[in-house]
Amino acid sequence: MGLLPSKEKKLTQSVLDGIPFLQDVPKATLKLLENEVSHFSVPGGQQLLAAGSAADAIYFVISGSLGAFTPRIDGSSEFLGHIRAGEPVGEIALVAGESHNNDVYTLRDSELIRLTRNGFMKLIKSSPGLLERLTRVLLLRLRKSRRKQPQRAEPRVFTLLATSPTIDLDLRTKTLAQELEKLSLRVKIVDESDADKDSRYFDDLESRHDIVLFKATVGDTNWYRMSMRYADRIWVMARADAHPSTPLMPEDDNPTRQFKLVDVVLLHHGNSRTGATPEKWRNAAKASRIFHWDGLADDDACRLARVMAGRSVGLVMSGGGARAYASVGAVRALREANCPIDFVGGTSMGGVVAACVAAGWSDSEIDRRIRKAFVETNPLGDYNLPVVGLVKGLKVDRRLEEHFGDMMIESLDIPFFTVSTNLTHGTVRIHREGLLRHALRASIALPGILPPVVEDDQVLVDGGVLNNFPADILKDMHRGRNIGIDVGQADKGLNAEDFINPPGFFRWTFKHGFKAAPPIAALLMRAATVSVDPNEGAQHIDMLVLPDSEDTEIRDWKAYDRVVEGGYLATKRALNEINGPLARTLHITP
Repeated sequence: MGLLPSKEKKLTQSVLDGIPFLQDVPKATLKLLENEVSHFSVPGGQQLLAAGSAADAIYFVISGSLGAFTPRIDGSSEFLGHIRAGEPVGEIALVAGESHNNDVYTLRDSELIRLTRNGFMKLIKSSPGLLERLTRVLLLRLRKSRRKQPQRAEPRVFTLLATSPTIDLDLRTKTLAQELEKLSLRVKIVDESDADKDSRYFDDLESRHDIVLFKATVGDTNWYRMSMRYADRIWVMARADAHPSTPLMPEDDNPTRQFKLVDVVLLHHGNSRTGATPEKWRNAAKASRIFHWDGLADDDACRLARVMAGRSVGLVMSGGGARAYASVGAVRALREANCPIDFVGGTSMGGVVAACVAAGWSDSEIDRRIRKAFVETNPLGDYNLPVVGLVKGLKVDRRLEEHFGDMMIESLDIPFFTVSTNLTHGTVRIHREGLLRHALRASIALPGILPPVVEDDQVLVDGGVLNNFPADILKDMHRGRNIGIDVGQADKGLNAEDFINPPGFFRWTFKHGFKAAPPIAALLMRAATVSVDPNEGAQHIDMLVLPDSEDTEIRDWKAYDRVVEGGYLATKRALNEINGPLARTLHITP
């Protein structure tokens, strides 16, 4: 079973009555199962079930919270979600007669009931309605699993942790609570005055509210430890003009920290003074995400509330050379519709446009910079006799440096990612930190055209080689809804006439000059992305925009205005047709 410290408790009828699945079971039947049922408590951070272990019992959570995790090949774990009071644990494996697929840990001090397989089978025989209720739960969870949705992934208890006494935590907490209430959520703020309450009290708070906010300050105090122990997720509130202490937080075995269910919120106060880099804050907090909150800016507070409520909106853009200009028009249409963009990312040229959005640039600023960098002159015009690339790549390097300078990904206004392909290991490389222009340069390095990027002895090329539409990566970043702009599906392949009796390099150059790319460019682009499934990633998207760009060559950098307008119109049509959860998030009535 994997349990370490645990404490047996006397099983009473009132405890059994508190389990919804057992409410209709005759008391006489439950009395006969005394030897098959045990009631015990487990401290937070202990393993209840191990992936691969035999399913010899079903568990019910009386109080507290558990977490389900999927082991990854690299030894890390992917968090699936929370298992709360009243819910069963291990039911799928028990009914299927298979081993457990996931690890399950107690995320806080918890009380559980364990019913053996033999006892469960006796219950099923005596109360067929129990199996019917359990079957409904199983079908619901399996249906969510097929949609790639986490089974129980709704954090509801957040600890807002101030790293400095100069942070007005009361004001920040109240501001977030007000924004959450605007989303029609029931919010409860908990402070040190509740330090004497027990776990049942906090379980009751969870059941009566959508979001519970604990307020605490870093320190070796009972309230700090209690706030950390009850948190589903920890938000470390830090001043952007300060440096993290070493260590930032007292050492403990808190499972929320252990599994990196921690975010950093950097508070900016409108001054130019900077302290530690966001990367240092993230490393100090062992956090998975970084957010920025400028003063008490309404936009930032609204974004944080949407993230907390699971109603954030993500935007992902595919690669596709000049066709990715459509994403510029798509962003304009989304902004006109007052659609929030809380997370953004993309591949190759789609990643470049996504970086412009993450930097907080206006529509006119994005237009000006993309025109200057890619439209006014050919960014791939510095051809040379190839050794590792058809072009030298110096023009691209200079333009990325001119427009993105020394921006760091962690410092962007909106959480951002782009992807490249690690040819050394044949894997996707996700860029969520570091120098932005270096990440973009790797993401657009089409093999054979642009020289690859070498980083830590790894050879990185265009992300489109393995993941041209990284909607799956965006899905892992947040719990909200996602919009995708995919221009890759418009690719019809190559023009066969370009490859019938082709002229030599010098004759072709004499006829077309150096501004137009020779057919080998299209050949290399197509070869690099031919294995990509054009439908991959669509299952992770709530609104898919497919701009009509079939008539645009992926190297036709001069087609900017037409392609941008196509992306704008396609997004307007998609917004008019949207329904379901995303429509409710955007307050659109179909």
